[in-house]
Amino acid sequence: MDATWMHWLRGFVTITVRGQAMERLVNEALADGLQLWSIRRTKEDGLQCQVVVNDFFRLRPILKRTGCRVHVQTRTGLPFWMQRMRKRVFFAAGLVLFFIGMYLLSSLIWSIDVKGNDKLSEEQILQAAKSEGLYPFQWSFRLEDTSVLSRHLAQKLPGTAWVGVEKRGTHITIQVVESKTPDAKTPLSPRHLVASTDAVVTKVMAESGRPVVKPHTKVKQGDVLISGLLGDETNGKAVVAKGEVKGIVWHEYDIVSPLTRTSKVYTGNKKIIWYGVAGGRALQVSGYGKIPYAMYERVVEEEKAAWRTLKLPFGRMKETIMEVKMQQQTISAEEAKAEGIQHARADLLAKVGPDAQIVAENILHQKTDNGKVYMKVFFEVDQSIVKERPLVQMQGD
Repeated sequence: MDATWMHWLRGFVTITVRGQAMERLVNEALADGLQLWSIRRTKEDGLQCQVVVNDFFRLRPILKRTGCRVHVQTRTGLPFWMQRMRKRVFFAAGLVLFFIGMYLLSSLIWSIDVKGNDKLSEEQILQAAKSEGLYPFQWSFRLEDTSVLSRHLAQKLPGTAWVGVEKRGTHITIQVVESKTPDAKTPLSPRHLVASTDAVVTKVMAESGRPVVKPHTKVKQGDVLISGLLGDETNGKAVVAKGEVKGIVWHEYDIVSPLTRTSKVYTGNKKIIWYGVAGGRALQVSGYGKIPYAMYERVVEEEKAAWRTLKLPFGRMKETIMEVKMQQQTISAEEAKAEGIQHARADLLAKVGPDAQIVAENILHQKTDNGKVYMKVFFEVDQSIVKERPLVQMQGD
């Protein structure tokens, strides 16, 4: 395991143990309640581990009983840091004042953003927020909880369905969701439902209007599927045709799929940067210098200091820079073919709609050339084939 904040506050050392009874030493130390971690073998047939300062002095009798020797490699933690700082009093005092200043500055609200407002003006929202004590250069500890502020602002702002208040460091965001009145629906004019493309009908379901086609009927683009005319010429009525008509449609795809696949891999090389954090601000304390990798990814982990159940306004942040490389892998023609067809399926379904279903596919032509697989694929898709056409247009025809 890694050292925790409590270990850092108490101080710990990294030690190397040598001797004939190293395993016995570890077992006895753990049995006596000593805290040892990061235990591992060294190349020189030794044993390396980390131990808090108080437990290090408790190791002496166990070392005598086992005949082992110990060597301190590194000293880490607040006690050692304070000891070094004694030699640089002014630097230490400046550092303390710096963190105090950062904490005080980070306790102020520096800016407020308003989002989502359309009918309400930003000035109106900021005025309501100010009446709740929320304004720039206000101490954040004087503010009520964000849930309480959200509720009070929603009560003070007419025409809002919801108001959210989010605090991130020294920045406040007020998110407004305004109440919307439903738009008046424009009456639809009478219309037909016609075929949007050539197809073979598989399903007809009319909500209003008169079905003109049946399943297994072949239709061409523009043919009437559900008519908006009911009755005959002497006793007829025009309505808005509604319903669902699906049919088999043919799609032809030219697919090019490469025989190499590029993937991202981690090399195992990494660089760790530590920061001291106070009041939402971070100060780098280790890992200086340029990043030695051409390609990399960052992983950031933040730890807040705590005393029992009390969370303290400072902590530390670990940034891990991991080297990555792009690796090319050669795949077989069958794998490239499967990937190409899969991509074509996804593209086709994205175009024709989520309710469509591919019922068949036929490869008309396939060849491999210049490190790629070329295919011409014929898809049969069961999809919606309706589009609207006003009756006025039909009568005009």
